[in-house]
Amino acid sequence: MFSPRLSEALRQRGHDVVAVAESADLTGKRDHVIFAAAVAAGRALVTNNVVDYVPLCHGVAISGQGHSGLLLTSDRSLPRDRPAIGRTDAALGALLTAHPADDALRNRVLWVTPAAGSES
Repeated sequence: MFSPRLSEALRQRGHDVVAVAESADLTGKRDHVIFAAAVAAGRALVTNNVVDYVPLCHGVAISGQGHSGLLLTSDRSLPRDRPAIGRTDAALGALLTAHPADDALRNRVLWVTPAAGSES
């Protein structure tokens, strides 16, 4: 649900990220398909769709399968509009830098908050 511009900016700083919109196989797919693809690929997923993704995450935890991380955002603190992309980039970049190991977010659900010092 985030612009490919955001993933491009994060990749320029060395983070291994991809937007769903950059994957023809996932564009327009239902949430459970996107979540299953993230689990299969060993990728954490970033979303503000708490209502749908937290239960999916809980389901894989109950099954014992596990996941590579669920990073939740809020349109209130990190809107998905063009003027706020810098704040979202800074917040995700800070989180990824703080957790650099491939499995650092495994089975974790975290809220992404604006990075300290970023403009509101």
